[in-house]
Amino acid sequence: MRILVTGLSGFIGSSLGPFLEARGHEVRGAGRDVTALTEALPGCDAVVHLANIAHARVAVELLRRVNVEGTLRAAESAARAGVRRFVYLSSLKARERDDEYGHAKLAAERALQELKSPMEIVILRPPLVYGPRVRANFLALMRAIARGWPLPLASIENRRSLVYVGNLCDAVASCVESAAAAGKTFYVADGEALSTPALCRAIGDALGRPARLFRFPPRLLPLDKLRDSLVVDDAPLRGELGWKPPFSLAEGLSATAAWYRNR
Repeated sequence: MRILVTGLSGFIGSSLGPFLEARGHEVRGAGRDVTALTEALPGCDAVVHLANIAHARVAVELLRRVNVEGTLRAAESAARAGVRRFVYLSSLKARERDDEYGHAKLAAERALQELKSPMEIVILRPPLVYGPRVRANFLALMRAIARGWPLPLASIENRRSLVYVGNLCDAVASCVESAAAAGKTFYVADGEALSTPALCRAIGDALGRPARLFRFPPRLLPLDKLRDSLVVDDAPLRGELGWKPPFSLAEGLSATAAWYRNR
């Protein structure tokens, strides 16, 4: 199958391209530019659209222009080129809608679902994604644990889903390849959700540096992302597509820790 991946050079795309090629697919890359995208589309069977702004610390107008209007233009171009399937990597934030990023992701999903075309739309909503080249909060947490900094997280009692980038790539491949995925929206996760303290200890094990956690009133912590629960149900992905994650949490964290040490 010939697959066009937008955002091929990004955090997820840099893992997805080689993964799809290893499964025997021909992979093309494109960015956000519609002209370049249109030129790369002829002969493609599927598009995986990753090229979105991945955080909310930008102007609302830019989020809508890139994540909503840009996604719709990419899908319209794919439909005109005769692409059979369009897989959109959305986010768990589309369900929560607790910031402008989540609102933009949901708006993009709805625009795709309203598209008048025989092209099959598949939407995948991952939670926090980690793995080699991870950035933002997960990288900051790894750095703190690796440096032995005391963290006031021992009293947090929450549950948060996450997904290793290798498992996410496998799920994307299933959404591209499986006839049963057409028109569906799926969540994806490594498995059972973890508490923040359990995640810190697992990261510490992978780094060979035990996490130094101490008790502190959770309500006084300013970071909701570390304190609150956020759990997804990926049973439909597993049941309808027969998907199961090829990597365990320990394997995913080990690969991430190896990348961190060798940066």
